[in-house]
Parts: sequence; structure tokens; C-alpha cells
Amino acid sequence: MNYRELVEAITKSLVDKPSEVTVQELSGVMNTVIEIKTAKDDIGKVIGKRGRTIAAMRSILGAIGTKNGQYVRLQVVEH
Repeated sequence: MNYRELVEAITKSLVDKPSEVTVQELSGVMNTVIEIKTAKDDIGKVIGKRGRTIAAMRSILGAIGTKNGQYVRLQVVEH
């Protein structure tokens, strides 16, 4: 499972409208940017209270990225 698939699976399990979730991966040599797009109503569910949900997702990606020698950045983007 790659970064995009992992983030997509987690995000779809959190939101009310999983069909509107799109996850895009932009890869570089030493870094990867993951962009999450959801329905406007679901952005808060992805971010979580005080940003705890998105922080947890970033921690998971950071640990996996460190193991693979990459820097992984996660962003939530509005449609």
C-alpha cells in the first residue's frame, strides 16, 4: 500500500460522503505531497477537533516516510 492508498482509506472511513474524496500524490526525489479533497461538509471531520485527526495522519505518514527516507507532507484542499 502506498501513501495515497493509505490516506484515501483512512479519509473515506472518516467522512459522510466517501464518493467525493479524492487523494492526489505529488512525488519528488526526497519528498512527497499528499493532497486530500473532500466535500465542504466533511473537511472538519478530516481535520478533527483541534486538528488531532489530521495530526495523527501526519504522524503516521511521517513515520512511514522516515522509514523510506522521504519527507511526506499532508494537505487538505478545498474543492
